Amino acid sequence: MEEQIRISAFKWIEEQVQIYGEVLPRTLLEKGFTFNGHRITLIGPQGIWKPKVFERIPISIATVAGGPYDDFFTNEGFLNYRYRGTDIKDINHRDNVGLREAMLKQIPLIYFHGIVAGRYLAVWPVFVIDDNPETLSFTLAADEPISIEQYLNTSHNAYIPKVSDESTYYKRSYITSTVKQRLHQKSFRERVLEAYRHQCTFCKLRHAELLDAAHIIPDSEELGLPLVNNGLSLCKIHHAAFDSNIIGITPDYKIKVRKDILMERDGPMLQYGFQLLQDKEIILPRSKELWPDQERLEIRFRKFIKAG
Repeated sequence: MEEQIRISAFKWIEEQVQIYGEVLPRTLLEKGFTFNGHRITLIGPQGIWKPKVFERIPISIATVAGGPYDDFFTNEGFLNYRYRGTDIKDINHRDNVGLREAMLKQIPLIYFHGIVAGRYLAVWPVFVIDDNPETLSFTLAADEPISIEQYLNTSHNAYIPKVSDESTYYKRSYITSTVKQRLHQKSFRERVLEAYRHQCTFCKLRHAELLDAAHIIPDSEELGLPLVNNGLSLCKIHHAAFDSNIIGITPDYKIKVRKDILMERDGPMLQYGFQLLQDKEIILPRSKELWPDQERLEIRFRKFIKAG
């Protein structure tokens, strides 16, 4: 039954991502889904999580934002995941034993990475590919979703990939490194939207699915770091307008609309969505430490002036 539950869990996670996006609320994962009358939770108090109906092998692993364990990506692009416990005596803790068995049998897991408190990026399938007792850690690798289909449609022994194969190694290294990029992108978005209380800093729109985390200085430039004070919570139309220099922000947090747009006559969207923003102050985070960096705003506002 565990195999069928694991398959259902992958499908359920995929459905939730389609509904909520890649970053999922912890409350949803704690509630989980029902399988043949059993409640299957996907995350719990421990980072290595095994539903009650499972015997030994976990269904998921999680890294909590600001948690007690130092999980990080290796130079090879894989994820280093710490044992349950912080001492060599914990090497045979039942959770660590469960992950070790998952490694030996190459059972796919779900990885939840805490972006901000209570919100997780879901990555699946992931595999334990190495056990490192000297550092009290496991090495994890993400793989292509097609691996799930192979897992469903082949015998278990036939499925187990040869991790030592060079092609498998480099493929998984590349896929896992792209997860790192996604984590940075999603972390920036979640932290910016949280700072601005999930609303557009120009128009107060609160629908998260219509909000972006916009960079003041693009991430391709030297000062374009993924910091909250280099970010703005903007609805998609105002994000596009900001990126196109139709709207600018002064270093003292006032909105400026390009002159030709102010003079244009069109429908209500132009009037209420743009022209009436002129000289309004943007909505700022409650914490002054998270306010947009004025030096970055000055640099960006110069580009707006040149465009006008």
